[in-house]
Amino acid sequence: MRRRRQSSASSIFISPKRFAFVASAVALLFCAVACRLYFLHVVRGPESAETTEKARSRFDVIKARRGDITDSRGNIMATSRPVIDLGVDQIDFKPTPENLEKLKTVASLLSMPHEELAEKCSPKNSEPRRWEKLADSLPEPVYERIASLKIKGIYGNRKYVRAYPQGRLASHAVGFVNREFSPVMGIEKQFDFYMRGQDGWIETERDGRRRERPEFRERKVKPADGLNVQLTIDSAIQEMAQRQLAKIAREYNPDFASIIVSDPSTGYILAMASSPDFDPNDFNKFSQDALRNRAISDQYEPGSTFKIVPVSAALNEGAVGPEDKFDCNAQTAMYKGKALRLPKEAHPMGTLTVRDIVRKSSNKGSAQLGMIIGEKTLYDYASAFGYGKKTDIGLTGEIAGTLHKVSEWDGLTITRLPMGHAVAATPLQVHCAMGVIANQGIYMQPQLVRRVYDSDGETKILYPPRGVRRVVSAKIAALMGEMLSEVVSDDGTARRAQLKGFKVAGKTGTSQKIINGAYSTRRHVASFTGFFPAQRPRLLITVVVDSPRMNGVGYGGVVAAPAFRELAEQAAKYLGIQTDEEFEKKVAWKGL
Repeated sequence: MRRRRQSSASSIFISPKRFAFVASAVALLFCAVACRLYFLHVVRGPESAETTEKARSRFDVIKARRGDITDSRGNIMATSRPVIDLGVDQIDFKPTPENLEKLKTVASLLSMPHEELAEKCSPKNSEPRRWEKLADSLPEPVYERIASLKIKGIYGNRKYVRAYPQGRLASHAVGFVNREFSPVMGIEKQFDFYMRGQDGWIETERDGRRRERPEFRERKVKPADGLNVQLTIDSAIQEMAQRQLAKIAREYNPDFASIIVSDPSTGYILAMASSPDFDPNDFNKFSQDALRNRAISDQYEPGSTFKIVPVSAALNEGAVGPEDKFDCNAQTAMYKGKALRLPKEAHPMGTLTVRDIVRKSSNKGSAQLGMIIGEKTLYDYASAFGYGKKTDIGLTGEIAGTLHKVSEWDGLTITRLPMGHAVAATPLQVHCAMGVIANQGIYMQPQLVRRVYDSDGETKILYPPRGVRRVVSAKIAALMGEMLSEVVSDDGTARRAQLKGFKVAGKTGTSQKIINGAYSTRRHVASFTGFFPAQRPRLLITVVVDSPRMNGVGYGGVVAAPAFRELAEQAAKYLGIQTDEEFEKKVAWKGL
């Protein structure tokens, strides 16, 4: 018994050296842990707490849907479509036979080789990642089929892409957003504040496996979708205008061309087209030149279309009457005691009345009318008609054109400005100036937007027609309309703009381009701006063609007037505008 106790005692004996070594190792281990804890919790306490909070908390942004853009009849011009970015969590995904079999279906839906998809889901030569993109911008129906397979680790993130169902139609007016959803131009940019909406978010916690713990969800804010914008543009009329531009491009190969159509009584733009144009769905495939809205960003000397300014001013001021006569063969005319040289004519005109000056588009006659009213009055009326200032239509890239102050005029400006030289304007400015005559002497604010409304169709902001100022009296505007209708006759410069069943009022323009500081004899800007029916205007149309390539001079009456007529015919049928004869019969019937 004694031996057994001695043996047992000797078996539990530990060497003092060994005990000291083990004790020291344990002590050192505890010291190391303590030092590490001190370092993490004291020295780097704030940083460690922030890192832990980031790993534990989750903040997910819920994207708001950008509002739509529609035309005046509710047709979609721009919309946001939900799509899915598909990815895989390579840690969660398990390459089991069942999952690999399901991947064949996924590969087929993604049009991707099965081997490539399997490698992305379960890489062999790299560290697994929490997110590996498998496909970008999947349509929702495709993603739903993939989600129905219930493959752990494969999931999608919803986002929106901008789509333009009408393609090139009104692309300059509508504009576009880039791949980062930043607006670049057009209504997309000008009304971004209303359309972009407000993103929502979810703030919650995750466990060690990065799974959401709903019981610790702290806050959820739903996104507020953007508002919608309804344009004044009518897609049908816009398409008619763009077809005319395509025809002009084929026949004359100009540097650019623009067509604007509006309702003169409201200022609402029904069509605004420029050539070249672009497709906002593939904007990155087009040059910057194609992205320019020429109707508001390019200026040219308006030429004879400007002549409505000095004629209207002289009549409105009572300086002349429509039957007053002027010598339009004269080489000079007296102004402030000096004999000033008058501009040239295309051919001898002889003595003309004011009415004839308009009908035959006399340069000498217009110059003499400008000299009668004087520099300041001529400048004031030109400014009132909208020259030299932006129209404020609400699009980026608009320029103010050029109308020099009287103090900057040279000795011949008083004779050249009345014929549309020494002034530069955009097609929209020329359009709005003619709108003054069409709308009883009142300058209307041109507008592209009717209203801003929510998803329920409730109007939030309304843009009613807005008269800016009276330029001439209603009586003078009616007289000008009557005289301008003689321009669109067999004896006028715009006989090719005549419209069957309607009396048309308008003015042609043919201006030489300035090349290397001098007026070119080969390159011109051909234009026509007019309205119909002349006595009850429903549509105002302006056609501008820069540098038409053809034999001879590209006169406005030859190049632009026919495009006006064809477009007017189509639009009149589409809108059901009564001919003059039908209207007169209706009025006579009501009078019985």
